[in-house]
Amino acid sequence: MQEVCDYLKRCETFYLATVDGDQPRVRAFGAAHIFEGKLYIITARAKAVSKQMDANPKIEICAIEGEVFSGGSWLRLEAVAVDDNRIEAKQSMLEAYPQLQNLYNANDDNTQVLYLKDATATISSFGGEPKVIKF
Repeated sequence: MQEVCDYLKRCETFYLATVDGDQPRVRAFGAAHIFEGKLYIITARAKAVSKQMDANPKIEICAIEGEVFSGGSWLRLEAVAVDDNRIEAKQSMLEAYPQLQNLYNANDDNTQVLYLKDATATISSFGGEPKVIKF
């Protein structure tokens, strides 16, 4: 799990996919954090992505590190997103990403942190065998 979190942090931007009825939706995210042995992401309950994960918590994340055709790699992560409404989980995320504190507050009802369970991450490149990490 730490390797996956470090990968996402190095990429700085990763893309999270959900489904909205029969339509896939993808958007950029930028915060991944480990708290109490679980990998977390953050969003706002007012956003469509939150409502989509409530309706269907199965998500996928994709990230690319470096130039794919010249030694870079990509990560695909499939998981179930689980809402964690505890203030402690929100605070931990906001302490790890202080730049988000002007957007989110651990004490409000809009800030949402979710941990990823039943996760399978695959790190691939054109130069080697894929590495599969489950957590």
